Amino acid sequence: MAARCANRGTRMPCLQTQTVRRYRACTSRQIRRQIPHRLVLVSASLATTGQARIKCIGVGGGGGNAINRMISAGLQGVEFWAINTDQQALENALAKNKLQLGVELTRGLGTGGNPELGKQAANENIEDITSLVSGADMAFITAGMGGGTGTGAAPVVARMSKEAGVLTVGVVTYPFTFEGRKRGNQATDGVEMLRQNVDTLIVIPNDRLLDVVGQNTPLQDAFLLADDVLKQGVQGISDIITVPGLVNVDFADVKTVMCNSGTAMLGVGVNSGRNRAEEAALAATSAPLIERSIQSATGIVYNITGGSDLTLQEVNQVSQVVTALAGPDANIIFGAVIDDQYEGEVHVTIVATGFEPAFEDQIIAGKVEQTPAVLSAARAAPRAAPTAPTTKPTRPAAKSNSPFPWRR
Repeated sequence: MAARCANRGTRMPCLQTQTVRRYRACTSRQIRRQIPHRLVLVSASLATTGQARIKCIGVGGGGGNAINRMISAGLQGVEFWAINTDQQALENALAKNKLQLGVELTRGLGTGGNPELGKQAANENIEDITSLVSGADMAFITAGMGGGTGTGAAPVVARMSKEAGVLTVGVVTYPFTFEGRKRGNQATDGVEMLRQNVDTLIVIPNDRLLDVVGQNTPLQDAFLLADDVLKQGVQGISDIITVPGLVNVDFADVKTVMCNSGTAMLGVGVNSGRNRAEEAALAATSAPLIERSIQSATGIVYNITGGSDLTLQEVNQVSQVVTALAGPDANIIFGAVIDDQYEGEVHVTIVATGFEPAFEDQIIAGKVEQTPAVLSAARAAPRAAPTAPTTKPTRPAAKSNSPFPWRR
């Protein structure tokens, strides 16, 4: 009996140990059940990369030309895709990733400027498009409106991107007047369709480029300038996200301003003179692409890039110019980047979003005028405290059915 008691006495610690081990094992299994393995893997992946995945998709001939321009300029941190119904154009594209639309419908010969064929060709490859946009955090859809593939297929690509939960930004051009009324009407319809399927849309009317080029500018150079403007639109936003900054703007900041924000305006200013910070800021806010209209925006993201000689006073000057022009309720996000290759220069990039539909019609038409009160406030901003504009832009009394009323 004593032996049994002795044995029991020796076994008790073992039983306690086994019980504790079983409890711990059971608890661990419960915890493991509550934490999906996929979530752990994703967290590890994010910890490794730490960067938003950005895709830039050029649709049609105009979009493909813009993609080529971006790749030639060395735009980094972006995955490029070229999509077209024209097989020959795809073969000449610089993008590594390519997708030919409507092989059975168009046989690789294009759409002949018919947007309906472009739409049907995109629907023929809807599964490929869905796979293309999957995994991205942000997607730029770039195209030239007015043709067949870009006008018809770009809204389909944008719709699949947005349905996949990707922050979708459209950056497109509106054709020159000399390209004809039919092309202009097709572009109007394409812009409206695209606007319904993106979070943010930047429309660049090619006619507005005539304001910044000389009288003797060759036609080829004018179209190259249009491609370069598309490049600036994508690079201006992607650099804000991908380039690490002294005052960093992360993807969540940009998404806050650009998600479901409607039409956006882009401004880029560069200066290396004596008052380089103020002049660069004024150039960005008065650029033809933004038409001095950020006082009507509900969200603004702006980034200041300079060399190691960039001073705190210069950052303050840029910030005061922007905040003086912005509305009192605008959501403003600011970033600053120090890059040695910009030594002696100051680059200012502004993305303004949230324009009302009736007002954006005026912006695209080039009918928004800078009020003297706002302009004087902007020029006085670096020397005075920021003030809200005293005069609000005039808005039309009734909303037009056409997004481009001067085309009627």
